[in-house]
Amino acid sequence: MTREAPRSEEAGVSGAPAGLASGRAMVITSQAAGQAAGENFPVALRLLPRRYRQHLAAVYGFARSADDMGDKAPVADRLALLDELEADLARLYQWGPRPRDGVTRPSGHRGVPGGHPPESAAAPGADGPRLPVVAALAPAVAQCAIPEQPFLDLIQANRQDQAVTRYESFTGLLGYCKLSANPVGRIVLHVFGVATSRREELSDLVCTALQLAEHWQDVAEDLRAGRIYLPAEDMERFGVTENDLAASSATAGVRELIAFETGRARSLLDQGAPVVGTLRGAARAAVAGYVAGGRAALAAIAASGHDVLAATPRPGKRRVAAELTKTYVSGR
Repeated sequence: MTREAPRSEEAGVSGAPAGLASGRAMVITSQAAGQAAGENFPVALRLLPRRYRQHLAAVYGFARSADDMGDKAPVADRLALLDELEADLARLYQWGPRPRDGVTRPSGHRGVPGGHPPESAAAPGADGPRLPVVAALAPAVAQCAIPEQPFLDLIQANRQDQAVTRYESFTGLLGYCKLSANPVGRIVLHVFGVATSRREELSDLVCTALQLAEHWQDVAEDLRAGRIYLPAEDMERFGVTENDLAASSATAGVRELIAFETGRARSLLDQGAPVVGTLRGAARAAVAGYVAGGRAALAAIAASGHDVLAATPRPGKRRVAAELTKTYVSGR
């Protein structure tokens, strides 16, 4: 991805002077971090050691912040807010966390900040990140050697949402998932210290499947936001129009389309699921939890008769727990 020059480096969206985060960015990221911390993690994640839970909470806070900037902020402010978030991320990777002696050292490259695992995040605005949600990433980034690119990709996905509201082909949609979903899996592998090229390949399949499952659950919600993720070529194939997606319940054509798309997602998930068998301990439990959540979500869509318009299909906790046990034990 080619980095765009941040447009809000010198002044925030609300006119904040250099060295300060804009007021709107502070509000959005603070709310997003609070929501991420309060969300119910899958059972497997809630049982993880505290260090992993803290790192994952920081990552989710950042991802939620990017999503909220791209979805909930006033339309005119969205790109500037995303630029501000990227500029703050650049400060984290340029200067790194503050080591024990209080001296902030540049990293020398844009891969992993600093050379000293931090005891805590650098103080926001102290020659480092100005947004607490970015500063909160410092321990995870330094201790787990998380590269910058996955975070940049998450921001870019939200930029793309401002310009692209329809996808002509499934291939185009997969390109979007490469930015919006796959980076999360790669970050998780780094958090657990198990990132390898093969695991990343399998993780990408899992994360793309999870993103697709979420899109198929949220067809009605996405349409209200002005977006359609169902590929136009597939809608045409099944005789589905945008008016059909705005109905209170699914037509036979919509149901057939959703069944087709969930089958694609299930195939990708099954292809990537063997990543679980390559892992042990906490990493295995966490990744099995993601796979299980995806399978349970797809099962919920099927149980609704593939009518995702009448109500949003959500799996029950028992189904998720059963899928988790099965996935953890089988390793796939």
